[in-house]
Formats: sequence, structure tokens, C-alpha cells
Amino acid sequence: MIFNKTGLVKDGLYVTGFAWSPAYLLDAEQPVLFEAGFYCMGRIYEKTIREVLTNRTPDMLFLTHDHYDHCGATAYFKKAFPGLKIAASHRASEIIRRPNAQKLMGTLSQNVIKLITAMDGIDASMLIREPFEPFEVDMILKDGQIIKLKGDLSVQVFATPGHTRDMFSYYIPERKILIATEAAGIRDQMGHIITEFLVDYDAYITSLKRLAALDVEVFCQGHHFVFVGQDVKDFFAMSIKAAEYFRTDVENLLQHEEGSIEQVVQRIKAKEYDTNPGPKQPEEAYLLNLATRVTHLAERLQKSSESGVRS
Repeated sequence: MIFNKTGLVKDGLYVTGFAWSPAYLLDAEQPVLFEAGFYCMGRIYEKTIREVLTNRTPDMLFLTHDHYDHCGATAYFKKAFPGLKIAASHRASEIIRRPNAQKLMGTLSQNVIKLITAMDGIDASMLIREPFEPFEVDMILKDGQIIKLKGDLSVQVFATPGHTRDMFSYYIPERKILIATEAAGIRDQMGHIITEFLVDYDAYITSLKRLAALDVEVFCQGHHFVFVGQDVKDFFAMSIKAAEYFRTDVENLLQHEEGSIEQVVQRIKAKEYDTNPGPKQPEEAYLLNLATRVTHLAERLQKSSESGVRS
């Protein structure tokens, strides 16, 4: 099954807010959240979370990484749910303190409001239009750490760099639920799997294969879809192939375009972004990420060529 809406997925796991960029809620004796979506959507996330929990509130929020569409509503959640503890990697706790990171998140958070306002089913009166607010991380997590929850549940922490250096994924073994977002790639609305490394292709592949080896019944990607049952294994197999294809495709295009990053970016965009009817990432953010991926592979190819010449 591929779940592509808000509401209960399975075993107490809910997609809250809206499927494009959700906050995931695990309803258990000790409720916890994963991801904080867009800043402007804070009230809408809160509304759907309260509809599930009624007079209870989430105890912890686990962040995968510090991108504006994954940690955006964190500061709002801290106000809405007093006592909520924010858990993330050490790198994430440092990144969110940087003025340049805060400025970029603020700009991207404002830019996405127009897209969300135009969507069907969104109550524009509930959107937060004030500037993005940074936040403090309360609990620094480490790779391999196990967070015990009440009711015999636990959250296993996996460092899964590649998309970003601060990227963490979370696994609830008792319910076989994995929240890995972009560490595993993203299936778009057209069925294409977007390979999401930004800082290190080789680390991304290593992380992807590490996650694929887990016994997973429910896999939460960062946007649009949650995969259940056999569709999880199918997704990971396709994601690994997609990553290898993307690398080869970019390397071939770099040769054809005589090393022009811009030309390669435009050719990938035509296949990967322009054919997607949406909802999708704002073009500015998409191009920023794509140029980063192509530049990284160009540098990787250059290093490989220099190594081959020296040997």
C-alpha cells in the first residue's frame, strides 16, 4: 500500500497537516512527533495532532535534519505543546544557530506560502505569515542510541548522512516503522524516485543500503507518500537503482555538455521537475538542491579522473 493523504496509516502512526510536507505523529502511551514541516503550517499541524490526542500532548519531537520543510514549525510546536522536547543531531543543533541558515530558512518559508495558499483544501486563514522562528535543541542524539518510550516502545537512532551531514533516521522496531525522509530518496507524484544526496553521494548510498536492510513494515518518506508492506521493499530496491542511474546520467551529461553545470542542471530539470504536475518543491529551492547534486558529482568525477591519471 502507498498512503498519500493525512490521517491514520497503521499501528498508531498518523500523517498530520498535509501529505506534501507532514509532521508524523506516533500515538502511543507516550506520544511523539517526527518532523515539523513548514513554518506557515504550524496551526494546521497542531489542529490535526490535537484531534488525535484530544487532552494529551506529544512529549518529544525528533528532527531528521535542518531544512526549512522539515523543521519549520518546531518553534511553533514548542509554544503549542509546553514541555515538548526537541531531539536532533549535534550538527543540527549547531546549524540552526547560524544566522545565514536562519535567513535562508526564513526566505524559503515565506516563498512557499503563496504555493500553499493556492492549494485546494487548505484553509489560508490558518496559515502563519509571520517570519520563521529558530529554536533550541533539547536533546542531542547519537548514532546507535536507543530512546525508550513508555509502553514498551523504543526509537532507534541512525546517522544517515548523504542528503545532509546532520541527517538522522528513526526506527521503531516494535512496530517496524521507519522515518527516514530524504535519506532514502523521494518518490514524486509521477512515480520517479528523486535521488536526494546533497553533500556526499557515496555516504548517501551507504546510508540507503543500511536502511534497506532493516525489517520495515511502514516507511515514511519526507513528502507525499508513506509506504506499507511489500511496497517498502520495492521502494528501496528502486531507490538504489535510481541513485546509481542518476549518477551515471549526470556523468554522461557532464561529458556531453563539456562540464557545464548549468546546462546539466537544465537538462535534469526538464526531465525531473518540469514533468511533475505538483504539488512540488518551489523552483528556487529545487534548483538550489539540483545544482548542489550536480556540482558534487562533477567534483567527484574530477577526483576520480585525477586519481586514475596518477595511478
